[in-house]
Amino acid sequence: MSDTALQRGQGGTAPLPASYDMSEVRDWIALLKPRVMTLVVFSGVVGLLVAPGALAMPPVLSITAILCIAVASGAAGAINMWFDRDIDAVMRRTAKRPIPAGRIAPAAALAFGIWLSVGSVSVMWVATNLVAAGILALSIAFYVFVYTMWLKRRTPQNIVIGGAAGAFPPVIGWAAVTGDVTLVPILLFAIVFAWTPPHFWALALWAHDDYARAGVPMLPVTAGAKETRRQVMIYTALLVPLSLTPWLVGFAGPVYAIVAAVLGAMFLRHALAVLRDQQDEAGRSLTKDAPAKACFRFSLYYLFVLLGALAIDRLVLPT
Repeated sequence: MSDTALQRGQGGTAPLPASYDMSEVRDWIALLKPRVMTLVVFSGVVGLLVAPGALAMPPVLSITAILCIAVASGAAGAINMWFDRDIDAVMRRTAKRPIPAGRIAPAAALAFGIWLSVGSVSVMWVATNLVAAGILALSIAFYVFVYTMWLKRRTPQNIVIGGAAGAFPPVIGWAAVTGDVTLVPILLFAIVFAWTPPHFWALALWAHDDYARAGVPMLPVTAGAKETRRQVMIYTALLVPLSLTPWLVGFAGPVYAIVAAVLGAMFLRHALAVLRDQQDEAGRSLTKDAPAKACFRFSLYYLFVLLGALAIDRLVLPT
């Protein structure tokens, strides 16, 4: 034990090195899965901005609603890391996470997630309305209990069904403004829901060995790479026409339709490349330039640009 630690334990006043303090802060932030949170928050922002009456909503309430979505996402991520700490420890891409690495105690992570869950839902209720708070609570419960605790370790369809958890944010953002859920937020939910399988299965193809080692029944592990690549193609083909529905129902204009069509064509091109790729057959590992990895990266840009185009179409170029 260092002299500094002894001084702290005995009531000394010697401060911790700044690097130590920041590393501990970074560990708590890492529990929130900030990369996942970025897309969750963005889709929630878009749902809020395109809702009728969004511009009349007091900015402080809008910001509070978005913060609640962000905190709720982080809370679900922290509880997920607590529950999955055993499989995280044997997967290369997750072994250095704070809990399996021993930097944060499991019980502390669980308490952190629970308190953030309760706080985010409570504040959303007070700041906006019961509908938004209820859907926010549902999204946390779905991710924790349905996806993490029930589906993830039991079925290769975990991502298909569990994808609903990540599709709630635009609905929550919309409800925070309007207090209800109509056709448009349901369509946005459906778009994100359909986007999740090709996005995540492209990653699963790349991380096949990790999931196999951890015993997680992801589709590439249970059905093989060929079937997974076929499913990536099928879900992408379903996503493209679905992405056009905001325009088809008259909610979005031609700018959004053009962007959605171009993005859809690009996504289909990536999915087709994944379908045709055979380098993962016979147990071979994917190379750094594998179509699956390129497809995964593009899928992230796809959803950001698609939702951004909808917001711009509604706010800057009203129909």
